[in-house]
Amino acid sequence: MLFDSHMAALLDACVALVNALTDGDARGKPFTAPAGADLPAAVHTALPSPGARSGTIEPAAAAHLAETARRLREVFEAVAGDRMDDAVTVLNELLRSNGARPQLDRVEGEPWQVHFHGADDSLAVGWSAGCATGLAMVIGGDLAGRLGICQAARCDRVYVDTSRNAARQFCSTACQNRSKAAAFRARRATKP
Repeated sequence: MLFDSHMAALLDACVALVNALTDGDARGKPFTAPAGADLPAAVHTALPSPGARSGTIEPAAAAHLAETARRLREVFEAVAGDRMDDAVTVLNELLRSNGARPQLDRVEGEPWQVHFHGADDSLAVGWSAGCATGLAMVIGGDLAGRLGICQAARCDRVYVDTSRNAARQFCSTACQNRSKAAAFRARRATKP
């Protein structure tokens, strides 16, 4: 296992927010991120734990997290393009703007964990600070190669590779299967 449960949760939230709140392609189809009145529900669905999803997401908080997701996508794209300086610049801006600061917290029945709160501890700033810190820990821990963008045709959803051999190339099994089927059809079409 590369990441402890708290770091894994932050990275899962980061991936979920980027994939749910940024335009692009998803599993072979154009994807338009939710906006306006649909944005708070999309954020609510993207946040990983039931505790984080309790209550209503305010429109301003949803807009803050949508902007964070756009900036986090820039990090994934910079890493994929081997532009580490650009990725670090974006992450440092996010860390500063959200006032990320470490703090030890304990959830009942669990050991102490380092959490990364934002300056005002609101839901949006807290998740933004945590997601940015999670990606910063990955890059700072020499694990940037674990950040990926789906290699399937017409898909640009992101992922964090937690496999043992660091060989993941797709955001989902659906994209992996779609790519394998397309390759099979292409090989079959070239046979006499």
